[in-house]
This record gives sequence, structure tokens and C-alpha cells, in this order.
Amino acid sequence: MRVCTFFGHKDAPCQIEPALKSALIELIETQKVTMFYVGNHGYFDSMVHRLLKQFKTVYPHIDYAVVLAYRPNNSDKYTDFSDTIYPDGLETVPLKYAIVHRNYWMIEKADYVITYVRHTFGDSSKFKEMAERKGKIVISL
Repeated sequence: MRVCTFFGHKDAPCQIEPALKSALIELIETQKVTMFYVGNHGYFDSMVHRLLKQFKTVYPHIDYAVVLAYRPNNSDKYTDFSDTIYPDGLETVPLKYAIVHRNYWMIEKADYVITYVRHTFGDSSKFKEMAERKGKIVISL
């Protein structure tokens, strides 16, 4: 099974959607990626999630999961947890570090990483660099 994950700025513009669609199609059709892990913080993650839901109807052999950094609770804006996972061991991580540990988990699982990074500071840039160091195939939008 080939796996892809995603890192991008939470304020990513909608203009990157065509490039994201093209990258997803390439991974599914040519690279035979069948599993996608996406976070749930910001517009980039929302865009990826929406596209993966759409692509699942066209490519029923693929699967995806929204990887949660925090255990769900009653105050969550996210209400449908049917397509989510919560990585083992994350419950022991202090809340302050939960997103970082979730992102480490996603990188470890991934063969491919699609990124939208426009500046060198912040977590998106940090995790893109980490993926490159770990030898993951990084696709920059």
C-alpha cells in the first residue's frame, strides 16, 4: 500500500485547488497511491479532505482518513467522525504538542507528501523539510 499525507498553511488560497487535484490524480492513477492521511486544521486540510471525499466516488479503491490530534469531545466543530482516526499513543502527549506528534506520525506512515509552503517559518515548512530529510517524495504546490 502506498500512502500520501499533506502539510500546508492553514490560510492556503483556493487558487491552488487545480494543482492539488492534478497531484492527487497523478498519485492515484500513476503512482498507485491508495491511502491518504490528512489533518483537520485550516483551509488547506479542509480542501484536501473535500477533494478526497469527491475522489473516493470516482476511485472507490482509495481510502483516506482525517488524522485527529486531539480526542473528540462535545465542543468539537467536527461532528462526523466516520472518516477519522486517532493514532495510538497520542493520548499520552501533552495537548500543547499533540499536533506536532500527529504530524510526525503522518510522516512516518507516508511515502508521498503534498505540501503548500510559501514561507520558511512555521510547522508546514518544518514538516516539509522533515519529509525531505526522511527521503519521502515531496510534491510542492
